[in-house]
Amino acid sequence: MAYNILVVCTGNICRSPIAEVQLRDYALRRQRDIQVKSASVLGLVNKPAHRHAQAVVKEVGLDLSQHRSQPVTPELAEWADYVLGMEIQHSSKLRARYPHLEDKLLLLGSFGGMVEIQDPLGGWRRRFRITREELQRCTQAFLDQLPRQT
Repeated sequence: MAYNILVVCTGNICRSPIAEVQLRDYALRRQRDIQVKSASVLGLVNKPAHRHAQAVVKEVGLDLSQHRSQPVTPELAEWADYVLGMEIQHSSKLRARYPHLEDKLLLLGSFGGMVEIQDPLGGWRRRFRITREELQRCTQAFLDQLPRQT
């Protein structure tokens, strides 16, 4: 049985799509059975990943060209075993909308020695590379501590 992991950020065009493809790739390499989706607390629908997000994941052999943003929905909230937010405000908004998520909500940055993972939107490509590296450290640490299912 796979774990269902939902990664959430503000618009679902920068951080959460990067984390989604990183988690999927790392799980494949570690032979872990997970399903990963990403979503927006802002509610953006059908927007492509930011061009810098696409470029910096391409540099490491990953692909976001087919990504399209989606909002967090009641169905996604129910589907997820874990919901990984980037900022405290993401968790707060989700708790307010979906009180039953309390035990599923985690801050992804906490797995990499951080509190929040800052939004690179509006920054240069270098800022997106820094975010990619932060997300990689955090997603790998999260997956490594996830109990193996029998």
